[in-house]
Amino acid sequence: MGKIEEKLKEIGIELEKVPTPVAEYVPSKRVGNLVYTSGCDCRKNGELILKGKLGKDLDVSQGKEAAKQVVVNILAVLQKELGSLDEVKQVVKMLAFVNSTDEFAEQPYVINGASEFLVEVFGEKGRHARSAIGTNTLPFDTPVEIELIVEIN
Repeated sequence: MGKIEEKLKEIGIELEKVPTPVAEYVPSKRVGNLVYTSGCDCRKNGELILKGKLGKDLDVSQGKEAAKQVVVNILAVLQKELGSLDEVKQVVKMLAFVNSTDEFAEQPYVINGASEFLVEVFGEKGRHARSAIGTNTLPFDTPVEIELIVEIN
């Protein structure tokens, strides 16, 4: 078990098996020393932990919880791709979508749930460039969808 996996275990995070994609895509794609992940949602044990729109059905703290779970799922994808999360040299870029009402404008605070968790897990290697975008709908009514680009050793 790698150092990052040990750290996850210490903080009570267990990575699940990566589900088979529901459409024609792959969970991750390696290009040189970069890995691009497909968009992930906030499933745990096969079910979304939260559903709905920020600003209507959910508040910022619930959105942060969803965003953190999305990153847990992305880490499972990366572990499957790399064999060990210790192979992550740094997190480069996050692209995040927040299922929001037209009036909701706190997408950056929601996505901090994901960003803060990456820094907790990887330290300085977890700091990244980021976009947090509001959208009127996301697949399956997930509140958050996130993609990552990571540099690997």
